[in-house]
Amino acid sequence: MMKISIITATYNSQATIADTLRSVANQDYPNVEHIIVDGASTDDTVKTVNSFPHVSHCISEKDRGLYDAINKGIQMTTGDVIGILNSDDFFPNNEVLSKIANAFAEYKVDAIYGNIAFVKPENLSRIVRLYSSRRFNTGKFAYGYMPAHPSFYVRKSCYDQFGVYQIDYKIAADYELLMRFMHRYGVSHKYIDEIIVYMRTGGVSNKNLGSRYILNKEIIRACKENGVSTNMAILSLKYMRKIFEYINPRLKAVGK
Repeated sequence: MMKISIITATYNSQATIADTLRSVANQDYPNVEHIIVDGASTDDTVKTVNSFPHVSHCISEKDRGLYDAINKGIQMTTGDVIGILNSDDFFPNNEVLSKIANAFAEYKVDAIYGNIAFVKPENLSRIVRLYSSRRFNTGKFAYGYMPAHPSFYVRKSCYDQFGVYQIDYKIAADYELLMRFMHRYGVSHKYIDEIIVYMRTGGVSNKNLGSRYILNKEIIRACKENGVSTNMAILSLKYMRKIFEYINPRLKAVGK
């Protein structure tokens, strides 16, 4: 049976980490490895993690940011497939990993991705935006679109062959990695029409105009490094589409 490794990077995540841990512990798929990489939290994050016996490994030490922590986790994994679950995100039901495993078995691909839903921190059952990867294709990287990264599960062999996250990116290392895997190296992939992760609103990449500017600058850099032509004007068009996602949270859209 295929082993799925889940990596969660944490830092002072006491307020949300229990929801993340519980959602993994409750999965009905039996062969799961959950690795926690903590950045030397000063709150009770690690204490909470240690109260969940399903956790396979937990380290707590200073790191050079989120992507450095994820890279540490990748090196620790022993699974066949790796997914990233952030410390303020959680699975919407207990069948998510079973569906992902079934998709790998059915489609014989190296990567699976689906949808994510943004929810209000004060009401975790209220979806305010659906980020669907349904319409994604690799040609859309140039327009600022990518599959929903938290829904992306990929065979560990791809990290071994094509590398890990570039930690000198502040926001868009996930964009660069997906472009490198899917566009540059042609990693085989399949979309599944499932909500893989619930995310609380307030992510860093869209926090303010300054963050969006940094994000788009890094997307342009990622495109250049992976042989794709784009510019700031092209990337700005995607924000018009996002307006409609908020008007209708069930809208089938794709974006970063």
